[in-house]
Amino acid sequence: MTRTVVITGASSGFGAMTARALAEAGHTVYAGMRDIAGRNARAAADLAEHARDHGVRAQAIEMDVSDQVSVDAAIDRIVAETGRLDVVVHNAGHMTLGPVEAFTPEQVASIYDTNVLSTQRVNRAALPHLRRQREGLLVWVGSSSSRGGTPPYLGPYFAAKAAEDALAVSVAAEVSRFGIDTSIIVPGAFTTGTNHFAHAGRPDDAAVVKEYEEVYAGVMDDLLARLAALTPPDADPTEVARQIARVVELPAGQRPFRVYVDPAQDGAEEVFRIGDRIRREFYRTVGYEDLLTPRA
Repeated sequence: MTRTVVITGASSGFGAMTARALAEAGHTVYAGMRDIAGRNARAAADLAEHARDHGVRAQAIEMDVSDQVSVDAAIDRIVAETGRLDVVVHNAGHMTLGPVEAFTPEQVASIYDTNVLSTQRVNRAALPHLRRQREGLLVWVGSSSSRGGTPPYLGPYFAAKAAEDALAVSVAAEVSRFGIDTSIIVPGAFTTGTNHFAHAGRPDDAAVVKEYEEVYAGVMDDLLARLAALTPPDADPTEVARQIARVVELPAGQRPFRVYVDPAQDGAEEVFRIGDRIRREFYRTVGYEDLLTPRA
């Protein structure tokens, strides 16, 4: 079945890979990017070229996830052009590197805006269409950092991804009676093949960074090297895109709540499984077991 899909943050990394994987699976893909006439013009052109070369339906669409007006306009255009929207892939995100204290509150708020509030803006624009259809799928690209090993100097990003995960879990129950599926993809730390680390945000307070460096000299570079060493040499970030495509292909109501793509095995899967089991048991205890499975 051909589905209409929108992906946020699709100019590079997991988003760009997912756009191509879903298009090659036969779906109609809108790759959300901001400033496609400027900073992301090359990414938009590359996707258009890929679509032409492979005979698939994929195109960039202007979408700044920090701006509700931009998000609304993108979703409205998709529905106007295709008549429906079937799948929303929440992929937009931004990593940070540095001691937590050195980030200003404004920086932390911005990190939350990109990783968490963006999903709320997109949901408010997209969910009315999915609810009217009484079917759809929300795919949340989370992170093993929400529950797994949490090394230092990544705190604001870890906190934001944990908040995103909590939001995804709550929304899943609240939209299930509208027939809307939820799948949370849990990638591990892919230190190569994406731009997450290369484009990571740094703290604004240089004086505090300097004080930490006097005590934790070289920790950041050493940490990144150790993370890279934990990752098997054959770890392929496109596996995240393949797993998203697999989830989209599955029948409604039969999609996994979580999918783990963690070559380094940082322990997140073990913790998530316990948390999800407790969630299921609690819903049964309070008599809302039906919310665990979307109603077709």
